[in-house]
Amino acid sequence: MPLSPASTPKSAATGAARPDAALEAAEEGRVLLDEAGIQRSLMRIAHEVVERTEHPEQLYLVAIPNGGVPLARRLAANLGQIADLDVPVGVLDTTLYRDDILTRSERPALRRTEMPSAVDDHIVVLVDDVVKTGRTIRAAMDALMDFGRPRAVQVVGLADRGHRELPIKLDYVGKNVPTHANERVVLRESDDNGGLELVVLASPSDAGTRALGGDT
Repeated sequence: MPLSPASTPKSAATGAARPDAALEAAEEGRVLLDEAGIQRSLMRIAHEVVERTEHPEQLYLVAIPNGGVPLARRLAANLGQIADLDVPVGVLDTTLYRDDILTRSERPALRRTEMPSAVDDHIVVLVDDVVKTGRTIRAAMDALMDFGRPRAVQVVGLADRGHRELPIKLDYVGKNVPTHANERVVLRESDDNGGLELVVLASPSDAGTRALGGDT
């Protein structure tokens, strides 16, 4: 028997989104920076690094995996483009230097460290994707000392969420992101031509397989 207008479900009558569609949208997240936005942010940061650095030939980029790795490589390419600099790029795992390693219920997986040379007398720029508490940056500074004594250490964060638990200051920021503490901000591969996007997720469990990194 056909439904009368009075008995037609609201979603069908008004075109409202189905609950499962709303859930799917929440899991996809809210895009803060798309691929083009990330490219613009990294190019602006590259110009700022050159402008603020008296001896840019001493620069040494160190990426915090996993999200910091593609960002550091892009930043190095930008520095080569705008200032003809050949900046070394290292990858530094901070896992064993975190102050919460003994309080975790599971043993954290180690990630790769690839440092092409010592950091003595270099201006080291730590590169991370999303900075929140500051604990990973602090761990990276401790880990860095195993590779020499840098002349100076600066920090790049593509996204700064605030919510600091340690007095860590970023020198270069792609985007300041006001968010709730229970939300998750992640850098992940987009669906468009293998690019990247920075998104806010409502739940930490929604990061999915495309996530490269996230809040630290």
